[in-house]
Amino acid sequence: MRVFFQMVFLCILAPNLLRAGSMTDAESEFTRFNYQNAISIYESLIADAPNNADLLWRLSRVYVCLGDVSAPDQQEMLYRQAEKYARACIAADDSKSQGHAWLAASLGSTAMFVGSKTKVALSREIKVELDRALSLNPNDDVALTILGSFHRALSNVSWIERQLADLLLGGLPKGGFKEGEAAFLKAIALSPTSVRHRFELAMLCREAGQTDRSNDIMREAVTLRPQMLSDFRRIEQMKAMLAEQRP
Repeated sequence: MRVFFQMVFLCILAPNLLRAGSMTDAESEFTRFNYQNAISIYESLIADAPNNADLLWRLSRVYVCLGDVSAPDQQEMLYRQAEKYARACIAADDSKSQGHAWLAASLGSTAMFVGSKTKVALSREIKVELDRALSLNPNDDVALTILGSFHRALSNVSWIERQLADLLLGGLPKGGFKEGEAAFLKAIALSPTSVRHRFELAMLCREAGQTDRSNDIMREAVTLRPQMLSDFRRIEQMKAMLAEQRP
C-alpha cells in the first residue's frame, strides 16, 4: 500500500518536476540556442524564487538574445521583457554586475523603437548602468562590449539628436571611436572567442575609415564558433563584406 501511494505521489509531481527543470537545464538550452525552452525553465524556476537575482539576469539575457533573432514586430516586446527582468534583478540585488549590463543591453535595444527625445534620455541611463556594472566587475566582458557599442552609436548620433540632448539634458555622454575601441579590445582580451566583440570592433573600424584593419578583424571573427544565435547572422554579414573586397 505504501508503494502504491508513493507511485501516485510521483505521478502527481512528475509533470511539475519536468516543467521546472533546473538552472543547469536552462543554461544547457540557452547554449544550444533553444531560447524558448530556456525561458520556460527559467520562468518556472522564478515562480518559486521571484527574488533570485541570478535567475532574473539570465532571463533578461535570454530575452535580449531572442529579440535579436525575432521578427521585427516581436522585437520590442521581447526587449521590454528583458528590461523588466533586469530591473527586477537590480531590485533584488544591486551588486550583480550582470543585472546592470543586461539592463543596458535591453535599453539599447528598445532605443531602436523610440523617438529622438526618448533615445537621448535612454543614452544617459545606459551609460549609468554600464558604469555601475563595470564598477562592480571591471572584467565584465558583456558590459564592456555594450559600452563599446554605446560609444560606436555616439559616433553616429545625428546633429538634431545632439542638439536635442544639449537642450534637454545638458548634452550626451562623452565618447566616440577611441573609447569604443578601448572597450572592445578589453572585451576581446577577456573573451577572445566572442564573435560579437570582434564584429563590433570591425564595424567601428570600418565606420572610421580603417577598412584594412576591419577586414583583418573580420577574417579572425568568421572562424569563431557562434555563442549566440545572432552570431550566425554576424558571421554571414562579415563573409559577405569580405567577399565584396575581393578583386
